[in-house]
Amino acid sequence: MKRALVSVSDKTNLVPFVKGLEDSGFEIVSTGGTKKVLDDAGIHTISIEDVTHFPEILDGRVKTLNPYVHGGLLARRELPEHLATLKKLNITPIDLVCVNLYPFKETVEKPNVKLTDAIENIDIGGPSMLRSAAKNYRDVTVVVDQSDYDQVLSEIQKNGTTDLETRAKLAAKAFHHTAAYDALISQYLTKQNGLEDPEKLTLTWNLKETMRYGENSHQKAWLYQDAIPKVFSVLSATQLHGKKLSYNNIKDVDEALRCIREFDEPTVIAMKHMNPCGIGRGETLEQAWDRAYAADTVSIFGGVIALNRKVDLATAQKMHKIFLEIVIAPGFDDDAYELLAKKKNIRLLSLDFSKKDEPTKHEVVSVMGGMLMQEQDVLEEDYHDWKCVTEVQPTDEQLKNLMFAWKTVKHAKSNAIVVANDERTLGVGEGQPNRIDSLKIAVKHAGNDIDERTVMASDAFFPFGDCVEYAGQHGIKAVVQPGGSIRDQESIDMANRYGITMVLTGVRHFRH
Repeated sequence: MKRALVSVSDKTNLVPFVKGLEDSGFEIVSTGGTKKVLDDAGIHTISIEDVTHFPEILDGRVKTLNPYVHGGLLARRELPEHLATLKKLNITPIDLVCVNLYPFKETVEKPNVKLTDAIENIDIGGPSMLRSAAKNYRDVTVVVDQSDYDQVLSEIQKNGTTDLETRAKLAAKAFHHTAAYDALISQYLTKQNGLEDPEKLTLTWNLKETMRYGENSHQKAWLYQDAIPKVFSVLSATQLHGKKLSYNNIKDVDEALRCIREFDEPTVIAMKHMNPCGIGRGETLEQAWDRAYAADTVSIFGGVIALNRKVDLATAQKMHKIFLEIVIAPGFDDDAYELLAKKKNIRLLSLDFSKKDEPTKHEVVSVMGGMLMQEQDVLEEDYHDWKCVTEVQPTDEQLKNLMFAWKTVKHAKSNAIVVANDERTLGVGEGQPNRIDSLKIAVKHAGNDIDERTVMASDAFFPFGDCVEYAGQHGIKAVVQPGGSIRDQESIDMANRYGITMVLTGVRHFRH
């Protein structure tokens, strides 16, 4: 008779699976709560103590760490000496292991979880059994995922055992499972101990979707989500309408969310190819939309729109007039949704914005042969901390406008220049190999809208005085920049020549 060892935390669909094993001639060894569930279902089980000849000890911390278990799992059936050892020690081979692990992830996701509770939900015996079974997959079937129950049972019912190819794939899945489990534990304990640069970095994500393609149609792509999902994320959004998001869509929405979380007043972000093409703010969402649209009526076509208020009908009526790829917001009024959803090709996403300020410590990007990790650029800044270095001092109104431009420029690709007023961006110049070209693009977009309210933000210092001179020649009266160039004085002198007020932040916001 074949033997299966079953011990699971998540008992979803367990009973019919194990009943199928029993009907196929397996005897069932089980533990604790799993045994009770199976016994109550009328399935005959053997207690783990009857296998190990040893009681569970230390509040259940030790029950399966025993040669009668691991010998039964690791013995190679094709080696006579292994089988002789089993016979000599009266160890019964184990042919199938069905195990899923203590709910460590679910435990640490709870608010205010105690470290002691997290520690007690670190499984030791479970991963050990999975690793033993997976190592010996030529003889042992290892099951960690309920989605595999049907296939495993079907093959056993048809052939008396699972296919070798199936066992090999299940073994790989088991090692993925234990590796991800250990990675989550290491991440948690690393955070608990305040370690910023562990010598071994272990991260884990779960496959959310196999995508149609990547950045281009010839590239394969997969979407993975943090093992502990972040609430304020495109991956946590609810898609209400439209076809699936593409690889590029997800990157654009992510960038739009990074930008929109900077603002508390009604604000609309228009994002195009991961660059803001228009940002507007107002007393109402409709007014904010009008201003974001006016910022760049050309580039917004086919753009990604992020709004930090529930979309009302008045705003939806204006958005409905042009082609938009995606709209993401805290929600949609029923009539607003009904109108926008009439467009087949628009995607409508709803997201909980109440968590926009939750801690977002690190981000990673890949490079060939490795990866880079850094803290996210979520520095909280106050214009009262800025330093004015020019003869003309900024007014309170100018400082507020400069802060608006400064929050915007950090989300444009370097070299980045933003020209704005108190209502909206007027022009954004980004991604140019030199700063003066970015400024020229921004000023060109601003055109005749530059007036006494207009300010300019630069994501990094001016290497020469030419940018300030160009700004002065085009009527810009206030500038914010990090400072720190050996030629800062050249820019300061140029600002004084044109009657510009200039403040230095001491912080740059490159975005590559």
